[in-house]
Amino acid sequence: MVKYKEYFRKMLKENKNVFDIFRKIHDEYQLNPDLWQKTFNEDGAKIQEIVKDYENRLCSNTERGMYNKYSGGLAEKFQNEIRKAFPMFDHIGIKTVTTKNPETAAFNIKKIKL
Repeated sequence: MVKYKEYFRKMLKENKNVFDIFRKIHDEYQLNPDLWQKTFNEDGAKIQEIVKDYENRLCSNTERGMYNKYSGGLAEKFQNEIRKAFPMFDHIGIKTVTTKNPETAAFNIKKIKL
C-alpha cells in the first residue's frame, strides 16, 4: 500500500472517536450549512490539527533527504485522501454571512448571463 494511504488509515484508526463525531457533524453540515456552521468550525479545528500532525509525520522524512522535492506532492496526495473522505474539509473555518441587500455585502459576485 502507498505510504500516504497508510498514514491516512492510521490517522483514522488512532483517532476513531474524534473522526466518528466529526463525520456526523460533517454530514449534517453538508445538508444544512447555516445551522451547523459554528459546530463544524469548532470541531473542524481539532480535526485540522490532527491532519496537520499526520501530514507532518508523513512528510518529515522526505523533506530532509534527497527526495525533498517530492514532499509537496506527497502532502497533496494525503490532503486529497482527506477530501475524498470529507468533501467539506476545506470549508472548515469559513464564516458565511447572508444579507438581504447584496449592495451592503462586503463581497459580492454578480451572475453572468450567457
